[in-house]
Amino acid sequence: MTQPVAQNSTIRNVLLAGILLMLAGDFLFALNDAMGKWLVASFSVGQMVLIRSIGAFFVLGPMIAHQGTAKLFHMERLELQLLRVVMTTLDTALFYAAVVYLPLADVMSFYMAGPIYVAALSHLLLGEKVGWRRWMAILLGFCGVVIMLKPSSAAFSLSSSFALAGSIAFAFAIILNRRLRGTSDTNLVTWQTIGTMVVGGVLTIGAWQTPSALDFGAMLLLGIVSCGAHLMITRALKLAPASTLAPLHYTLLLWAVVFGLVFFGDVPGPRILIGSGIVVLAGLFIFHRQKVVNTTVPPENVPKGVN
Repeated sequence: MTQPVAQNSTIRNVLLAGILLMLAGDFLFALNDAMGKWLVASFSVGQMVLIRSIGAFFVLGPMIAHQGTAKLFHMERLELQLLRVVMTTLDTALFYAAVVYLPLADVMSFYMAGPIYVAALSHLLLGEKVGWRRWMAILLGFCGVVIMLKPSSAAFSLSSSFALAGSIAFAFAIILNRRLRGTSDTNLVTWQTIGTMVVGGVLTIGAWQTPSALDFGAMLLLGIVSCGAHLMITRALKLAPASTLAPLHYTLLLWAVVFGLVFFGDVPGPRILIGSGIVVLAGLFIFHRQKVVNTTVPPENVPKGVN
């Protein structure tokens, strides 16, 4: 009797740890996004991404030293690793390109459609079965995205297309994370950081503006915050089922509205509120159906050998 009780208590503690890490990671991501919007008002996207990537190594450096640099070059499925680096780099660059002109909550609303794209891509790329109910929710979610885009010659903007393309790249990155979940967090985050650093360096050519000590420190801090957030969420997904954690990701939209209002005076318009509401409802239904269908799947504990 004592052993099952102790085991249940351990499982609950692990799930709680995963939930708290997810909430903390989402808060840090929203803080990172607000800081990024503030910085791209004065510096190019390339310069900010470059210095941000350098800052991430304040977190990654000790992790690389702990696992050994040699392990960075022992990668499974190299072609998927490279594709993931491309997608995460596009995700980062396009997000910051979008927030130059759009309110933070507007851009984040497009990214909230990421799980809907994941559900559709999982069927096409991973061979996962998606029932008619989830397909209806996927179509509903796309309708919400169309409402936010308001695709007309007068209203469709380049910045909106950046946000849309970035959210699709984000979805592809999630799919690739599933395919590479046996790879250590250190390897995944290090190589995606190197990818963004290289692209940031290229984009900075001819667009460098010498920052003050405060601005340079803020961009380094941006890298530390974003790296910490990514590691928290990566670890959370190994401690608790994705179906439990995924709905918590929508707190990003709440924080984006709060930070946008407090720091930039941005108030989301009715079109964004209606569209994002449809996207969130569709996403929550997809998560619910996934949990109903996958009732036999146990919580994913941390795999052995994953750092």
